[in-house]
Amino acid sequence: MKFSVSLTMERFSPDVPMTKVKNDLLELAQIADEGGFETIWTAEHHTLECTISPNPFQTLVWLAQHTKNIRLGTSTLVAPYWSPIRLAGEAALCDHLTDGRLEFGIARGSYQYEFDRMAGGMPQQEGVAYLKEIVPAVKKLWTGDYAHDGHYWKFPITAAVPKPVQNPHPPIWVAARDPGTFDWAIANGANIMSTPLSMPAAEIAVLGEKFAKAVSDHPEVPRPRFMMQRRTCVYDNPEDWKIAVQHSIDYGRAFENLMQNLGGVKDGFPEAVPFEAVKGKENYNPENIRKNLLFGTPDEVIEKLLDYEAAGVDQYCLGLTFNLPFELRKRTLELFIRDIIPFFAAREKERDRAMAGA
Repeated sequence: MKFSVSLTMERFSPDVPMTKVKNDLLELAQIADEGGFETIWTAEHHTLECTISPNPFQTLVWLAQHTKNIRLGTSTLVAPYWSPIRLAGEAALCDHLTDGRLEFGIARGSYQYEFDRMAGGMPQQEGVAYLKEIVPAVKKLWTGDYAHDGHYWKFPITAAVPKPVQNPHPPIWVAARDPGTFDWAIANGANIMSTPLSMPAAEIAVLGEKFAKAVSDHPEVPRPRFMMQRRTCVYDNPEDWKIAVQHSIDYGRAFENLMQNLGGVKDGFPEAVPFEAVKGKENYNPENIRKNLLFGTPDEVIEKLLDYEAAGVDQYCLGLTFNLPFELRKRTLELFIRDIIPFFAAREKERDRAMAGA
């Protein structure tokens, strides 16, 4: 199992200068690059200070100038906000400007608050139809001249300019939780990114079973990769779990606002909805959060990560964008580099030796 990290500029108060936000992101990205993480993922969101990333390609090109080896991914582009021609061209140019390090992650979109402003108020659940039309179109544009006559987009014969560096194109990742999206993504040659959200550990195995079934249903397709992301915090002092849990609770209530349009957003800062209005109140119980999310000392986190490994996860992604204090985000990366990545690298070597001797 490899490891990646989700990093997006974020601030929760106008008192925090953007210069600090930008510099904090860069420092974390460089630590991840030097420490052996496989990929940095960054989101697409609009009008929201808690995720400042109106065009993730810009962020990735900037990070490429300050890192050496780590791959750079969009997690995720929002399909209904793009046209196929623009998306194919911008992604391919990003691939060039990052020297072929782009990982192309795309999804239907999540926040209804954003859809009301970016997609004419359409229900965000309808974004999956845009996803299923735009991904095949982009792939064809990357290969050469192509005309499209679809439900959402129509254009005469054209090609993406430039073409990607990677052949035949950057790896494609699709965000999925429901079985239909797993099946469609794998049938179309995409890798899977998923999340158990704040649910108990049993959800990890449920998602793993959905992935395994979709893979078995498409033997004609080479096995794709499977990434899973969860809010993550690793600490030296066991009592620091209270810090991580409180930040997760506060962030979750702002997230509920954006998903359900239950509260206000002033100057880009979403209000946290009252606890009485949140869905899945058991997911806000401090002990449940401590148990379910990837919070813990290195030994505790390793134990939790074995569930992901058992579910067939190829890449675990550290979700660090939930207003966690900078020093704790930095320490999380340092402890992964020191204790956790080497543990799983050793397990992989041992399995390789065992298979070679079989």
